[in-house]
Amino acid sequence: MKNKIPIQLAILFWVVVAADIIGIAANIAVLHFIAKPLLIPVLLFLLGTTKAAVPRKHLLLIGLFFSWLGDIFLLLESSYKLFFIFGLVCFLTTHIFYIIYFLKIQPAAVSLLKKQPLLFLLVVGYGISLVYFLYPHLNELKIPVMVYAAVICTMLLCSLHIFLKVNTPANIFYVAGAALFVLSDSLLATDKFYQPFAYAGVCIMLTYCAAQFFIVTGFIKQLPHD
Repeated sequence: MKNKIPIQLAILFWVVVAADIIGIAANIAVLHFIAKPLLIPVLLFLLGTTKAAVPRKHLLLIGLFFSWLGDIFLLLESSYKLFFIFGLVCFLTTHIFYIIYFLKIQPAAVSLLKKQPLLFLLVVGYGISLVYFLYPHLNELKIPVMVYAAVICTMLLCSLHIFLKVNTPANIFYVAGAALFVLSDSLLATDKFYQPFAYAGVCIMLTYCAAQFFIVTGFIKQLPHD
């Protein structure tokens, strides 16, 4: 029997997301500063209390915890320049834990990347193109951003790798979450390093929140594999 998302907690999460988006769009700093730190704790509680019988939940919980730290550092970035680096390291750690989680899924089904190698080339090509596009504007952050891009693209590749190894709709949620994470970070990097654009904060947070929610939903919808 497939597990269901705790509807009350899911609604609470999206209410907090809406509050944060309103705070960003309407430039209500207090609302943004209150709502953003609450986003990941709600997901942590949602994931932590789920009764899904899938192993290694702790890897996703640790990943979410580092995402929360990253949110806090980026929220305070304007007061201390190094907080952006700290946030980058925290989200890098999140992606590493997500990668480990995906790679621990080892049923006998063949990897989607093996059946569709073009997907591998598309993801790698996107990562290289993004870094190439941003490279002249990265200054002293060239190496950190290159490493980060490699890791987050690896996370997306890992979600594609296990697509045929887990049940539907869990696999769809995993890939959608990973892809939205790549999109969110791409928007953030473009806004920060290339050129600020209208409603950047709204687009970044909306894709980021959807990414995290989809990955958590993927876990809850996944049937036990070992």
